[in-house]
Amino acid sequence: MVEALVLINTEVGNESEVVEKLKSFEEVKEIYVVYGIYDILARIKTDSIDKLKDIVAGKIRKIPNVKATLTMIVVEQGQKNK
Repeated sequence: MVEALVLINTEVGNESEVVEKLKSFEEVKEIYVVYGIYDILARIKTDSIDKLKDIVAGKIRKIPNVKATLTMIVVEQGQKNK
């Protein structure tokens, strides 16, 4: 299983349209609208690096009003002690 965090930069004022489109992708597990250089953070889970590439390059980057993406592949996940 491959997990990645994708930071997405959108055209100003179009964040909600991009979020709605991201919701339609099965591999997108969580979506956050954030402040800063990037506008949206999406957590993606898929079976392989090739599928991740297809999702980012073939789906996310083709959403209207997406200007740029930055993909960070998760190599280790830690849990906070409760």
